[in-house]
Amino acid sequence: SIAQRAADEIVVGDPLSEAPTHGAIANRAQFDRIQTMIGVGVSEGAKLLTGGLGRPDGLDVGLYVKPTIFSNVLTSMRIAQEEVFGPVLCIIPYDTVEEAVTIANDTVYGLGAHVQGEDMDDVRDVASRIRAGQVHLNYPAWDPHAPFGGFKQSGNGREYGIEGMLEYLEVKSILGYF
Repeated sequence: SIAQRAADEIVVGDPLSEAPTHGAIANRAQFDRIQTMIGVGVSEGAKLLTGGLGRPDGLDVGLYVKPTIFSNVLTSMRIAQEEVFGPVLCIIPYDTVEEAVTIANDTVYGLGAHVQGEDMDDVRDVASRIRAGQVHLNYPAWDPHAPFGGFKQSGNGREYGIEGMLEYLEVKSILGYF
């Protein structure tokens, strides 16, 4: 699969070495959370395509995680509903664009989303229907002028852009007869 080939290109290891593309997880609590969520994915019945529990081969110490891909994921599964914040991909199949939008919005989170496609009118239409604070179309570069922040339980407020600056200002209204 395309996902498997992409995962095969990931090299986990010491970031001071030349070969690795990905280093360790930031802290033990997050490492443990990722391991727990991988175990949850397996126990919920998602199909493990690559990766899984434990450290990558040859990395017996350190907070290194195997890049993990699950397929046959249902939106009701915890691995589809909870943010893992680790190298874990959940593939959720769909048959129509309408179903894809429903899947994208079937979460209590809404920080960011990505939409890929060739017909930019269709891509923009799908992006406008996804409830996320930022939607990337066909892998754009990061833009510090674009406001960043989420919808739903991904937080309120914005960073970057004029909206981010407004977060630091207080509006004061003075009313009266003059």
